[in-house]
Order: sequence, then C-alpha cells, then structure tokens
Amino acid sequence: MAEIVTVEGEQYKKRSPFGTWGLGIITLGIYGLVWYYKINDEARRYLKDQSIKPAIAVLALIPGFLVIVPPFVSIYRTGGRIERMEGKAGIARSVEPVLGLIASLFYALHVPYYQSHLNGIWNARAGQPAAMQPTAPEAPTVPPPPPG
Repeated sequence: MAEIVTVEGEQYKKRSPFGTWGLGIITLGIYGLVWYYKINDEARRYLKDQSIKPAIAVLALIPGFLVIVPPFVSIYRTGGRIERMEGKAGIARSVEPVLGLIASLFYALHVPYYQSHLNGIWNARAGQPAAMQPTAPEAPTVPPPPPG
C-alpha cells in the first residue's frame, strides 16, 4: 500500500492518506501514533534538522493531552515542518498548519491532510538525482528594444 521513494539517499514512504487515517481509526489510534512518529522522523531526515525529536512529538500527544495544550502545539509544529519540506522540495508551500490543527479536532482529519502534502513532496522529488536541488525558475530574458 505504501510506495518507497528515495531522495538524496534516504528512503521515505508515500502512504495512502485515507488508508493511513483508516488504520488509525481501526487500531484505536495506535497506528496514528506510529504514523506521527514516522512523519516527524522523515521531516528530521529530509530537513537535516536534528532539533526535531519524533519521540517528543508523540509524547506531546499521549500524556500531553492531560495538560490540553501540548498536542495542539505538536500538531501545529508538524504542519510547519511539512511547510518547510515543501519549500525545500521547490514546490508551492500549500500546507497550512492552522488548517491541520483545526482538522485534528474533527476525527483526526489532519492525518490525511498532512499525508497528502507529504505525498506531494515525494512525488516532486521522486526520480531527481541526489545532487539536483530544486531551484526557483529563472526569469525569462527580455530582448533589448529595437534601435530607434
């Protein structure tokens, strides 16, 4: 069900957005926590940002719900990481961490929302050589005006 994509020598998974969400529902949230750890680990590896701690992100969800605020902060920050990943991949930054946060209030719908954006990143980067970094498109050259 998941497709492995290699980017810059690292392997990432393209998962079915609603399949991932459904597995989280069927397993009473256990797979959702595993998925959350994995996407934060993918963000850490892709962004090469060792300050991202996937285990801390998951802990903000499990015991963090007792304090109410930590899960919402963690979900928002994960959306921000995905936004940074979109920028690094050279695609339009279309994920909105606030929408992910709001979607999390409705049957954990942030899962398909975030996963679909991650799949867009992996689609954009699939098949690109490791040395090839996305760049901004060059502005078209304008010919000089004709002599008058």
